[in-house]
Amino acid sequence: MQTNLHGLQRGLSLSGFLFGAVLLVLFSIIGLKMVPAYIENAEIGKIMAAVAADPELQNVGVAEVKGEYVKRASIDDIRAIRADDLEIQQQGGQWSLSAHYTVSIPLLANVSLLLDFNPSSAGH
Repeated sequence: MQTNLHGLQRGLSLSGFLFGAVLLVLFSIIGLKMVPAYIENAEIGKIMAAVAADPELQNVGVAEVKGEYVKRASIDDIRAIRADDLEIQQQGGQWSLSAHYTVSIPLLANVSLLLDFNPSSAGH
C-alpha cells in the first residue's frame, strides 16, 4: 500500500530559501555600511567628554576648548564635524559640548540612508 507523502512533507522550498538569503544579505550590507558612522559618533562623544572633563581647560575660553577638540579629533581622524559645528557652553565651571550632524550613506544609485546624530559630553 502506497501513501501520499506530499501532504506530510514540511520544510523550506528553494525559492523561499533564496528569498530569505537575499533579504539576509541586503540587511547585512546595510548594517555593515552603518557601523563606521556609529563608531565615529561614539568616538566624537568620547572626545567631547574628555575635553569637557579636562581640568586644564576649566579656566580657558571657548577658542581654547575648540582647539583642544580639533587636536583630539585629528588624532582619531574625525571628519564628521568640525570645531565650528560644536555648541559649547560653560555651566557651573564645567564645559558642556554638543553637536548635531547628519551622515548620508549611499546604498544604491539614488537611494541613501540618512543618520542623525547628537553627541554630547554629557552622554558619556
